[in-house]
Amino acid sequence: MSRISFKRKTVKLRQVLGIRARLALLAVILVAPLMLERARSLEATRSKEIALASSEIVSMAKHSAEAQREVISSVATLLKSAAFIRASGGGVSRSCDILRASLPLNLPWIRNMMIAAKDGRIQCSTNNMFVGLDLSDRSYFKQAQLSRDFVFSDSIISGQTSAPIAMAAYPVSAISNEADAVILASVNLDWMSKIMGNLGGRPGVSAVLVDSAGVVLAAPSEEAAMVGRSLDTLPLLAAIAEPAMNSEQREGSLSFIGADGAQRSISFVRIADTAARLIVSIDEAAVTAAFDREIYTAYVQLGLVCLFVLFGALLAAEKLIIQPITILAAMAKRFGQGDLTARAARSRLPAEFVPLARAFNAMAAQLGQRERELVATNDRLTVIASIDMLSGLANRRGFQSRLDFEWLKAQQCEADLSLLMIDVDHFKLYNDTYGHPEGDVCLTRLGETLYRIAADTLGFAGRYGGEEFCLLLPNSSASRALEIGEMVRLAVLALEMPHATSNHQCVTVSVGVASTLPNDGQCPGDLIEAADAALYAAKRRGRNTVVEHG
Repeated sequence: MSRISFKRKTVKLRQVLGIRARLALLAVILVAPLMLERARSLEATRSKEIALASSEIVSMAKHSAEAQREVISSVATLLKSAAFIRASGGGVSRSCDILRASLPLNLPWIRNMMIAAKDGRIQCSTNNMFVGLDLSDRSYFKQAQLSRDFVFSDSIISGQTSAPIAMAAYPVSAISNEADAVILASVNLDWMSKIMGNLGGRPGVSAVLVDSAGVVLAAPSEEAAMVGRSLDTLPLLAAIAEPAMNSEQREGSLSFIGADGAQRSISFVRIADTAARLIVSIDEAAVTAAFDREIYTAYVQLGLVCLFVLFGALLAAEKLIIQPITILAAMAKRFGQGDLTARAARSRLPAEFVPLARAFNAMAAQLGQRERELVATNDRLTVIASIDMLSGLANRRGFQSRLDFEWLKAQQCEADLSLLMIDVDHFKLYNDTYGHPEGDVCLTRLGETLYRIAADTLGFAGRYGGEEFCLLLPNSSASRALEIGEMVRLAVLALEMPHATSNHQCVTVSVGVASTLPNDGQCPGDLIEAADAALYAAKRRGRNTVVEHG
């Protein structure tokens, strides 16, 4: 009884300490220390995260400044193109027509383009409402005429729309000394604000693009109210207005205490070809608020993980079933794709899956054997397809394959390769006289003769087509090929097959001989053409003769 009771207790203990329970216990042991370590590490690395966040914001500010520079550069390029058109356009009217037609639709940051005369009067504009407007008192207009170079203005309140804009100017005199007009463009500051969108939506981060006077030209959408205002009127940014604007450096960083008492750091980048600067302010307390919440969340997660550890253990237990099935499915897929060596590794599977793996491997072995048998059968069919059934020699396809092989071999070994083209003389008359069955018998006996000669000379014989045969002689010189050609001619005469319509009263053959040393400048077809030409020369000489290609 005590033994039975012990066994029952053992069974119950195994059920309690099953795979799911073990995984649950392991999860608790592993997860709890990790979560505690995570909370501790977050507290220890708080300052490092602040530095990383600041570095990221600075990097984004530089990218945004580069994007602003590219916008201004595109405006400058367009103005220079328009100036060139004005310098060579042949008059105000033609220049205006070209100007209106050339304003790209894919540059939404340009509101309007204009051409102003030397006295500042607008001669033409892509918006007719500006024609006749006097810009002679505008500082950017005067600066463009004096510097004879591209000028990008500070913030300006448009007299027509009452909205802040920026103007770009480029004098035609920079291209042609005789021209005195100035090309102008009004820049859409809303579009420049859109470019700064990547700097918006971040807690504790403020970003503005200011001109040389400290007036905000552009800002992210949530700070759009700053556009057109001076930094001096913005409490959070007033403390850095003077050092940021008076700095001669292209870019830099500053730290200060804001009007709200928070520790702040700012980074500024100057926009090339302009006096504008992109300024980014970071509130360290607001930036670290996310990390403080993350530390608190880490403690909450510790409790939640403990509650859901059983659920995780159940998922892990399922993986012990899914994973073996995945392994078997992968093996089956490999086998289905043609990998006949695919086998299930039984050592990687639980004991319950071993019988299934064994059955799979047995099936794979049988299918692999059948695949090999099928390949062997296909090989035999390939050989049969290369044999001429009448003569027993290789057909034209088989001969061509052997010629290609021997050509490469001779080329590698730098050995001679010879070819005999053999044609039965007056074979059509033979068929007309004795009938096609006797013609087939004649071709069969010729095939047997050529087979014996090929075996004696280590050559390869084939039926090239109709009554034409060929004999390929690897590693044979031209003189040796002529000897073998004469041997073929005499062997056919020795058969003494009657041919009443022939001058010799028996079946004869004409033989064309060609030899070569294969190289990269030749191909196997050249050897066939040479032997064929020699064959026709033999026929012209009266047939029943052997002729070598000249």
